[in-house]
Amino acid sequence: MALSDFRIEPFSHNGITHDVYRQGDGPCVLVVAEIPGITPEVIRFAEDVLAAGLSVAMPSMFGVPGRAPSNGYALKSIVKSCISSEFKAMATRDKAPATEWLRGLARAMHTEHGGPGVGFVGMCFTGGFGLAMLLDDAVVAPVLSQPSLPFSIGKKRKASVGLDEAQLSAVAERAAEGCAVMGLRFSNDPLVPSERFATLRAALGDNFIGVEITSPDEAHGIGKVAHSVLTEERSDEEGHPTKDSFDQVMSFLTERLHPA
Repeated sequence: MALSDFRIEPFSHNGITHDVYRQGDGPCVLVVAEIPGITPEVIRFAEDVLAAGLSVAMPSMFGVPGRAPSNGYALKSIVKSCISSEFKAMATRDKAPATEWLRGLARAMHTEHGGPGVGFVGMCFTGGFGLAMLLDDAVVAPVLSQPSLPFSIGKKRKASVGLDEAQLSAVAERAAEGCAVMGLRFSNDPLVPSERFATLRAALGDNFIGVEITSPDEAHGIGKVAHSVLTEERSDEEGHPTKDSFDQVMSFLTERLHPA
């Protein structure tokens, strides 16, 4: 499957419109791309979600869909997003218009596809949005892959998950009711400090499934600055740590969206 095999449907909510690449039947997973946008590796991950019998809604919120990543392209995308009032990258994600738009999309996909709710896989710039999405009942399977916001400038931001105490308590209550949260990071990733996962463990307890892959790891070809767990750094080799983490994500999604 290529990006051209997805149908494109604009979705509007609260005055914001983005194209959404859609395909498949069954309960829906929102696959929200990392910087710089919907790359070939993000498309590959979406294909795997489809192969698991789920449907995919992949919003194009920045970048050029289908374009391969490069340093210059990534820098241009992140600068544009950081100054965008839609993302408010330096502020809390729960108040960002982008989060409100994603909640609206989640509700629409749940209404259309049914099931117990929708899954959400955010990556890097969008990774932590899954927490704010839990403030809406439509999301029942949130995956936070290398959540890099808020940017880890200073000790306080390293531990921050972008929600205030009341909001984090509300997320913890939903988690305790059966809506666990999965997070993934490479252990040496400076964009996703260990303090951030420590905050989630303290708030959610056993309802936070933290997957931390050792980096660097010469035996598995994982570099010191490895970052993109589900896309650019992912290997399909059996026994590879990123293959194991991918399998955990797929089990997490299917078990919650296709309950026995």
